[in-house]
Amino acid sequence: MIPLTLAEVAAATGGYVDPPTAAGVVVSAPASLDSRAVPAGGLFVAVAGERVDGHDYAAGAVAAGAAAVLAARPVGAPAVVVDDPVVGLGRLARAVLDRLPDVTVVALTGSQGKTGTKDFLAHVLAAAGPTVATAGNLNNELGVPLTVLRADATTSYLVVEMGARGIGHIAYLCEIAPPAAAAVLNVGTAHVGEFGSVDAIARAKGEIVEALGETGTAVLNADDVRTAAMDRRTTARVLTFGEAGDVAWRGLTVDDLGRPSVELGHDGAWAPLTLLLSGEHQVANAAAAAALALGVGIPFDDVVAALATARSASRWRMEISERADGLVVVNDAYNANPASMGAAVGTLAAIGRRRPEARTVAVLGEMLELGDGAEEAHRALGARVSAEGVDVLVAVGEAGALIAAGVPTATTEVHVTPTREAASAWLRHNVSARDVVLVKASRGAALEVLAAGLLEPGDPPDGRTASPTASPTASPTASPTASPTASPTASPTASTEEGPTT
Repeated sequence: MIPLTLAEVAAATGGYVDPPTAAGVVVSAPASLDSRAVPAGGLFVAVAGERVDGHDYAAGAVAAGAAAVLAARPVGAPAVVVDDPVVGLGRLARAVLDRLPDVTVVALTGSQGKTGTKDFLAHVLAAAGPTVATAGNLNNELGVPLTVLRADATTSYLVVEMGARGIGHIAYLCEIAPPAAAAVLNVGTAHVGEFGSVDAIARAKGEIVEALGETGTAVLNADDVRTAAMDRRTTARVLTFGEAGDVAWRGLTVDDLGRPSVELGHDGAWAPLTLLLSGEHQVANAAAAAALALGVGIPFDDVVAALATARSASRWRMEISERADGLVVVNDAYNANPASMGAAVGTLAAIGRRRPEARTVAVLGEMLELGDGAEEAHRALGARVSAEGVDVLVAVGEAGALIAAGVPTATTEVHVTPTREAASAWLRHNVSARDVVLVKASRGAALEVLAAGLLEPGDPPDGRTASPTASPTASPTASPTASPTASPTASPTASTEEGPTT
């Protein structure tokens, strides 16, 4: 973050300095919602949630090294007081970005693949210049400005992942970080329960290309009908990706760990590319990242070379680990929706086909926020598990029972476990060195503890680890309803790959 006095912060946010004598205090480091994690000289943003009020921890944050607080009321420490700290944070981020004219903002959204594409893109752009990118999935009205405030005068590229829970959210985020290039990766059914319909999701996603000017570049998925139709919603240059897109691929193969190889093509040039990440779906993510990089002027050869060295920068997303005895664990437990579940199951099956001696085991739990289609989606996943030839399904919880119900009789060995603890016990007694195990569910299921237990020496954990704190889900003009991570016992705030914002 560029250094700003509290007087400048107040001017940017429409607030006032308290006490007035603190007007000359300088904020020289980025902002944080976590009172324990504010860097020295940084800004603590005090947000009041349902369970925790960040204002209660403001004085402690300053005592621990924060320069000041952005707050809704005086806190007994140097602060800028505003009507709504969430809105004030957004205003501050935009003011800082306006002072960084040499920063190129690249934004992306989609129902699936945002984080994977973001990680690919950040890696490609970092080879061309200093790059700041969304950490984890801080992609909402809190996460986007926090990302922007990490940029400074040395930053060349700012990669911003954007999610939404309703119409108008992405438009608001684009006011905070106006993009020079922006992508819609796809429009899926994840969180249709919140939006009401897939068409409403499409309307919300398309706001990102509507924010582009005539000199910008809109990157759209040529293989997704609703996304491709967004070319009518922008005056920017359109660059598509997909099997028949402007950035395309051909000759897809996978290795023993499901890592894909293709020829990637653009404007008549084709180049071989082998990715270090597993899953055929990673090819579309890489192609989308390539299109965005091309859209901001990175040469095609440089893009391909960088993609070939990219590794996952985010935890629990197709993380493949091998135990000393040979057991392979695919930890994709960060989140789930029907499309990403299907892709993960397909990757598990692909690894199994390349390892004839291996037994494939899918440990699957609930996909959240699917609305009225939840039961059908879970049953369809069971059918997909069977169709892919997965050997064993370990279904966790009530939703897991629905997945199991979708498996045709006698095609896959099925074990329904009512709890995470029961799933842990089954895995402890039944997996062996010859198995390949996939673990996947929505974030609220916290199945990553099962994957960790398979890899740690001794017995797997019993699953009683607390679930992560959900991220705030506020509208652009309202304070979050979920608790920020201000208390000493809260977990860091992060929105998720497919949720809570989509």
